[in-house]
Amino acid sequence: MVRMQMRRAVAADLPAIVELLADDGLGRGRESVADLTPYRRAFEVLDRDPAQLLAVAEVDGVIVGTVQLTVIPGLSQRGRTRGLVEAVRIASGRRGQGLGEELMRWVIGEAKEQGCDLVQLTSNAVRRDAHRFYERLGFAPSHVGFKLEI
Repeated sequence: MVRMQMRRAVAADLPAIVELLADDGLGRGRESVADLTPYRRAFEVLDRDPAQLLAVAEVDGVIVGTVQLTVIPGLSQRGRTRGLVEAVRIASGRRGQGLGEELMRWVIGEAKEQGCDLVQLTSNAVRRDAHRFYERLGFAPSHVGFKLEI
């Protein structure tokens, strides 16, 4: 069994994280490792915000995955606090080894520790394999998502 370790990301991890974000058909069209400037700015904001956790997964000291957790307090549903999971990635060469499930179980545990009683995520409509993966972990396709570029 592969031994994976999770930790909070640091600025030096940005090149590896961006490579993971670009490591599929959708990501190749919207991410760029050529200029890390916008990622550095975003990382500085994330790193200062206690409601944000950007994490990396390592195997033998090599970054093989990443995930972001945002804790969202709310009034609806009797003041329920949600954990929003974003940017779940496992390196394409490491998929199928159980690392994605381990990463998701870890981030769900982190959400619980931060007072969340619901974990939610969105997934691009074309990512059918990801949808099956999330459903296998117990996530229900309960909502329709909308986005507006501004």
